[in-house]
Amino acid sequence: MSLVFAGICSHGPGITGRKDMADPEHVEGLYAAFDRMRRALEASRPDALVVIAAEHFANFFMNNMPAYCVGMAEDYHGPIEDPDWLGIPRTRFPGAPDLSTRIIQSLLNYIDVAYAQEWKFDHGISVPLHFLVPHANLPIVPVNINCQGPPLTPLHRAWAFGEALGRACADVTERVAVVATGGISHWPATPDSGKINEAWDREFLRRWEQNDKEQLLAYTDAETYADAGQGGFEIRTFIALAGATRNRPAKVHYYQPIPIFAVGCTIGMVDLGMVDSGTADSGTLDLPEVN
Repeated sequence: MSLVFAGICSHGPGITGRKDMADPEHVEGLYAAFDRMRRALEASRPDALVVIAAEHFANFFMNNMPAYCVGMAEDYHGPIEDPDWLGIPRTRFPGAPDLSTRIIQSLLNYIDVAYAQEWKFDHGISVPLHFLVPHANLPIVPVNINCQGPPLTPLHRAWAFGEALGRACADVTERVAVVATGGISHWPATPDSGKINEAWDREFLRRWEQNDKEQLLAYTDAETYADAGQGGFEIRTFIALAGATRNRPAKVHYYQPIPIFAVGCTIGMVDLGMVDSGTADSGTLDLPEVN
């Protein structure tokens, strides 16, 4: 079975925790875009949702920082942060350990990954799931790409990881959806928090929409740090999704810099050839061998 849904979204904690402090029109627009994404996800009738995220030292620390990690737990709990601060109640999400195991086994044919049977979701996953799986009724396979503690995985390896993940999802019998979540330009937990480089964001999203591998991989970490802050390193999650859905057209359905949310808020989806109807059948991803 091929992938049935693929998309990207932002995950800043302010999206839920500081919604009353933002321009109401911006909140309404972003929340409507999340709702549109949720409806498209549900229409694809997935059996499980893979979430490619960048967590924030909630589970992985500098004493053990895998470049890539896939969860294989029976269930997951989150948010790990104070629910009142984040504006999201603590929730249990079912896992998919058998599916995770098969995805991991497939990934290991192409790229080395770590795996974990214990995982607590921080806002990086809890915020998207709050909007996209509000009833916590869809099995989750969490994937983390280290975007926090250098040395960071090179961008071409994030693409290769995405290619391998796309192949793994295409090879299983389940209907699998994939959502990548991160920030684009942002400077979290610094005096520059709230700064957003809109021009840089829009150029990156243009490259993402075109699935332009060469241009997506052209960024250096030094340039990203200067132009997009340390939060800009999270482009790895979006690049991984581009690798998983290579040669497929994509569209950014919403982008708005919202300083109080400390991120350029983004919603985008990939056209996998699905019919826009209640049946929502999937197209096929023809993935090449991973080098």
